Amino acid sequence: MISSALLTPFNPSLSLSWLYLHAVTETKLVVDTSRGETLRINFDVTFPALACSILSLDAMDISGEQHLDVKHDIIKKRLDSHGNVIEARQDGIGAPKIEKPLQRHGGRLEHNETYCGSCYGAEASDDDCCNSCEDVREAYRKKGWALSNPDLIDQCKREGFLQKIKDEEGEGCNIYGFLEVNKVAGNFHFAPGKSFQQSNVHVHDLLAFQKESFNISHKINRLAFGDYFPGVVNPLDGDNYTFKKTEWPRLITDVVIRGIIAQSHVDRVVPTVYTDVSGHTIQSNQFSVTEHFKGADIGRLQSLPGVFFFYDLSPIKVTFTEQHVSFLHFLTNVCAIVGGVFTVSGILDSFIYHGQKAIKKKMELVIGAWGEKEIKPSK
Repeated sequence: MISSALLTPFNPSLSLSWLYLHAVTETKLVVDTSRGETLRINFDVTFPALACSILSLDAMDISGEQHLDVKHDIIKKRLDSHGNVIEARQDGIGAPKIEKPLQRHGGRLEHNETYCGSCYGAEASDDDCCNSCEDVREAYRKKGWALSNPDLIDQCKREGFLQKIKDEEGEGCNIYGFLEVNKVAGNFHFAPGKSFQQSNVHVHDLLAFQKESFNISHKINRLAFGDYFPGVVNPLDGDNYTFKKTEWPRLITDVVIRGIIAQSHVDRVVPTVYTDVSGHTIQSNQFSVTEHFKGADIGRLQSLPGVFFFYDLSPIKVTFTEQHVSFLHFLTNVCAIVGGVFTVSGILDSFIYHGQKAIKKKMELVIGAWGEKEIKPSK
């Protein structure tokens, strides 16, 4: 029994050896004193019923900085009704070329002329040219004007702007990439239409698409504030939000008559620093989520249909540091475990020994009593 008990110290020692050979993570909470940094937002969102040609991305923060209709560092994938990829392209690239377009002076482009298209009253200066439908829309956006009928714009008509939207009817869009924003509270959102400012109000031009409803059902494949680090959990990854047709916002002129206008995810972003055992540091963030759904009532003034992400920065920073257990600490733990096991083994051995001795003594007394009874002479 003693010999079998003495084998038990090796199992905890082996477990402790594993902890010694592998790094342990120490967690600390500190005040975030960083200033002037940027925040990288990585996203991958799929809209199964919203075409890429009408989907736009905007970002803004409390400092007043705005990024409207963001196109850089973003890839859009056109999806069919079954979710299969039709085409993948970087947003803002691939506009068709126009042959013999209308010049600013009213005539058609001749062979030996340089093309300079009209901006239809939205020119910022006399030298401005709008050589594509996108240029005209951008000029209108800067003026705070809505482009109500693209067919009246020569560039849009020749590029087939409305026909392109009709061709993509029933398609979906997978939009992914990243945003680099100031490390202050703000929001970014996905919504149909080109955005612009009008009387200090954020507005999206929806009339150009000649649609009366927008299905903002979506799946968040990935959303992360910063780079990946071991153990990070992004709570919105893989979440799917599907809305019934009766919940789609329907537009009549400038009034929403029913439906879910927007879904917002309010994120509390916690700055996080992860340092691995080799000393490599990853500056990232963790976040928590609260969801809100905003509906439209009959007669309510127009609200923007879309998916909004509002975020705020926590003043507390979390630091994760990987480190090895020191050899002296490891040796102390091993000695404590071995000593403890030997002590317990000694107690068990003593208990078993004295138990056996007591039982043996009782058995001798019983046997002696039976022997006296058997040899007692009968009367």
